[in-house]
Amino acid sequence: MRKNPLKAAFRQQQPIINGWLAIPSGYSAEIAGHQGYDCVTVDLQHGMIDFASALSMLQAISATPATPLARVGSNEPAQIMRLLDAGAWGIICPMISTPEQAKQFVAACRYPPLGNRSFGPARALLYGGKDYPQYANEEILTLAMIETREGLEHLDAILDTDGLDGVFIGPNDLSLTLTGQASAESQHPEMLEAIERVLTRCHANQKLAGIFCTSGEAAATRLAQGFHFVTPANDVMQLGRAAREAIAAAQGKTAPVRGTSGY
Repeated sequence: MRKNPLKAAFRQQQPIINGWLAIPSGYSAEIAGHQGYDCVTVDLQHGMIDFASALSMLQAISATPATPLARVGSNEPAQIMRLLDAGAWGIICPMISTPEQAKQFVAACRYPPLGNRSFGPARALLYGGKDYPQYANEEILTLAMIETREGLEHLDAILDTDGLDGVFIGPNDLSLTLTGQASAESQHPEMLEAIERVLTRCHANQKLAGIFCTSGEAAATRLAQGFHFVTPANDVMQLGRAAREAIAAAQGKTAPVRGTSGY
């Protein structure tokens, strides 16, 4: 089976830079995959992407050096399994707030006896190789999103879930629930404390720590802070930023700065 380079990078403590796609386009996905990202995530939660688009995007990413990942819309086993069968080499699952939810998520990503993933690897065999069923449990990456106060309260139990590779902070939702305002780069004391807690507990439990960022500069700061996996904005944010900068340059002005919520 095709090895998952993200797991190897984490074992070697190498930083992982993740692209993030919200626009349903195989062409955009192919472009992103050739830019130097270690992996590219197809976002079925907040992106404007259905399964048919996700399939073409995963196919496009598979033709590039980047590892294809997907964020599912919810902790729903059928969608998780279908995206894995479509060739996602890892799943990011939103709104994991309890150890029971974490176990349900991981179980959907693992074949028996380690989980309850239904057999039918389909396109995963084409991308991964004929021995995919024998090694998929070892290679598929599982990241649970911590986005709620309840998730913080159950953090240690979530991290203790067998088969969970790590957690990924959804900073906008976490900031919203903790401070009442969605801000990916919030400097609110409670938000800073929460992020530090997740990072500390991940390191203590030898789990991957990931986070969404609003820019490359913010991502560099998070890596220096100790995060292993960073997303320096998504395609929508990058497209908007590039357009504003181009317009401002043409007008001889400075590009306007958007808020820190992510868009």
